[in-house]
Amino acid sequence: MRIYVPATLDELDSAVVASTATRWTVTARRAHAVTSALAAELRDDDEGREYAAFLAAAHDSLELIAARAGVPPLRVVVSLDIPESAVALPSREGFVEGAGDGQSSPSTVLVTRDVYDVSVVAVHVDEPEAAADIEAVLAAADEERDAESAAEVAATAVLDDALQRVTDRDLLWYDASEVHQIPRP
Repeated sequence: MRIYVPATLDELDSAVVASTATRWTVTARRAHAVTSALAAELRDDDEGREYAAFLAAAHDSLELIAARAGVPPLRVVVSLDIPESAVALPSREGFVEGAGDGQSSPSTVLVTRDVYDVSVVAVHVDEPEAAADIEAVLAAADEERDAESAAEVAATAVLDDALQRVTDRDLLWYDASEVHQIPRP
């Protein structure tokens, strides 16, 4: 099953590049895929649904960056194929084992266990110049959290502007063999 895994750049340090493939261990986590819920919502072609799942993973990568101090401030999406037995799909009530967090998109899936030595298909990463915009999003989000009533509107506008600059950027495609050559800010 093709999944799009949100990650941070430092997580790829453990990837092993060989002449035939790049291998990476995928830890149990939230990821994205073309699910039946996404297909029902987007009666697009397959490529459009894949792109929607990919964008959701890019958004989740931003959340990972916000949650982990000191990681390179670049969004990362790792495309790979894993066995369907390692993936939980949501039901109408959410995830069967209650692992959903209420913030799921129609493409959300859960990698239910660590999957070792998965062959990486591709890696998508922000260009290094995007780091300033991502840091602006994080700073604006912190300001919005700390804002008082009258200042909330201004803080929200700053956050919206910063987030728009980030989401307007395309992630750059890297071949799996280039995982250790991805430029960092």
